[in-house]
Amino acid sequence: SKPFPGILDLFGSSGGLCEYRASLLAGHGFAVLALAYFRFEDLPEHLNDVCLEYFEEAVDFMLQHPKVKGPGVGLLGFSKGGDLCLSMASFLKGITATVVINACVANTIAPLRYKDMIIPGLSYDLKKHTITESGFLNFVDIWENPLEKTNHQSLIPLEKAQGPFLFIVSMDDHNWKSEVYARIASERLQAHGKDRPQIIYYPGSGHCIDPPYFPLSRASVHAVLGQPVFHGGEPKAHSKAQADAWQQIQTFFHKHLN
Repeated sequence: SKPFPGILDLFGSSGGLCEYRASLLAGHGFAVLALAYFRFEDLPEHLNDVCLEYFEEAVDFMLQHPKVKGPGVGLLGFSKGGDLCLSMASFLKGITATVVINACVANTIAPLRYKDMIIPGLSYDLKKHTITESGFLNFVDIWENPLEKTNHQSLIPLEKAQGPFLFIVSMDDHNWKSEVYARIASERLQAHGKDRPQIIYYPGSGHCIDPPYFPLSRASVHAVLGQPVFHGGEPKAHSKAQADAWQQIQTFFHKHLN
């Protein structure tokens, strides 16, 4: 059979290997690699230090695979996986199109290294968290503004990227300010004479946008923190967002990878 457009699929700061989204996408005519980057087999247990060379190897692996139709691959990243995809698109060759779901425009949580460059993680202040009525941690206010001068080093230089971007944005995201970050990304790209990214805003939807018919994850015990974290989202709006986003993601990749 003929080769398929290739996609690398990354999840967030809970780590481990999540394959369900990749396997569902594969049913729609893509060759997808679900890429773990910590808390799996021989990978580091914690997200202390991230080397972009590891992700570069994954891109090369895909591009050399007989089932993957080149000349480039697509990236799909959620949460922390989203800012990693933005960094990959900005620094690595062979990336044709990038979709991020509720991602930050700055590098987060751990420093990112590539060759002799280091991008620090965006500063945060854990004391600024709040507790919801149900006793869940709400982290939306802990993150510092990436546009403040002290945080400029953390910003990802998106303008270096080749391919187009699609930002999926939940308006009721309580993990971080995805809407603000998408706007910053758009302004930065345009300031550098690049095309405006496609941004789709979903009112009433929470942080965890999954494929359709997955139940809304309003809160969950974070695998690394061991604490229940509030993600936001209202069931009906979130369900509609998941159904629409799934179609939008496929349409975007079919358009740009084929």
